[in-house]
Amino acid sequence: MKPGFAIAGALLLISFQCLAKADRIVALSPHAVEMLYAIGAGDSILATTDHADYPEPAKQIPRIGGFYGFSLEKLLALKPDLVVVWGGGNRQQDIDKMRQLGLRLHDSTPKKLEDVANELRTLGKLTGHEAQANKLADELERKLAKLRADNAIKPPVTVFYQMWSQPLMTVANQSWIAQIISACNGANVFANTASDYPQVSLENVLIKAPQVILQSEDSGNVQRVDWQQWPDIPAVANNQIYPLNADLLHRAGPRVIDGVAATCDALDKARKAYRQ
Repeated sequence: MKPGFAIAGALLLISFQCLAKADRIVALSPHAVEMLYAIGAGDSILATTDHADYPEPAKQIPRIGGFYGFSLEKLLALKPDLVVVWGGGNRQQDIDKMRQLGLRLHDSTPKKLEDVANELRTLGKLTGHEAQANKLADELERKLAKLRADNAIKPPVTVFYQMWSQPLMTVANQSWIAQIISACNGANVFANTASDYPQVSLENVLIKAPQVILQSEDSGNVQRVDWQQWPDIPAVANNQIYPLNADLLHRAGPRVIDGVAATCDALDKARKAYRQ
């Protein structure tokens, strides 16, 4: 076979693989697993990583690793026709290795709230579930737009988001959580810090005097700060401390719209408290 024909054949094969519907999928993030189930492609998932626990059937998917890395040998043995990687959570050397081996990859790394809908549509195309994916994406965009519009006319309230307690960590303007707070017309008191996820002190929070404290609802987080020792903080004095489901807030999946709604509800309660 002439070299030119060989190259053309290889390119044609690659093109076919890129267009073919994926039905043997390895999903290397919890949010990708949630998205695939939401669009009707959950049964195509062969393996995933630790902490992929929603919906309930996802708990039965074999695990091949976690944030620390994964077993490339196990992944290759599954012969996937699509690997959904997470550029923000998988090790770059693992992603590079898979690419070198010629595996078909899709990087699912939503960075903005709007990206969730776009990602649903993309996964729908890759898996042949476009109709369900497009319907879900349209609904998510509609709900997000309504939440933003409804809250834009409300008075802002100042917010401290307790992402973690030891060390005490929060979020800044470019972070995922900050976008959720902004959608609800909350004013993040640590918005302008240099790091997206800065470590702060209790004294820093006292100085910022937030009207509301939102906590990621994790047993290792919400129970380790005794805010009642700091009654000068308006949120403490007015009992405006709200634990929120961390999975709904931190995972860039379709349930994030429920996390936005829960955040907006908490800020509405605070607005009502400060009007009285």
